[in-house]
Amino acid sequence: MKSIAVFIAACALSVSALAKLPAPNDEAKAKAAEAAAKTAHAGKVDGYKLCKSQDKVAAQYRKSGKAGKDAKPVATAPCADPGPFVYKPATAAAPAAPAAAPAKKS
Repeated sequence: MKSIAVFIAACALSVSALAKLPAPNDEAKAKAAEAAAKTAHAGKVDGYKLCKSQDKVAAQYRKSGKAGKDAKPVATAPCADPGPFVYKPATAAAPAAPAAAPAKKS
């Protein structure tokens, strides 16, 4: 009997947890956008570090002679350094550019 009472109490509490949360305000949205930008930049930095380490390992492998004399190095794209993190918040109301006038035919 106790287990049924505990189950009913747990169900009643879980219903209150499912209540709809209020919409985030502008400050919370800005913080979320900045956090997303930081996460994306961290991913780029991690990719850059991985690229550099792979280049280093490949150079050591070729230098050791295990690659074989007739093995040709594969051309890969150079590692692109993402630079330091700079966050520029997007403006809500960007002015639209005026339409260009059509050119006159001579």
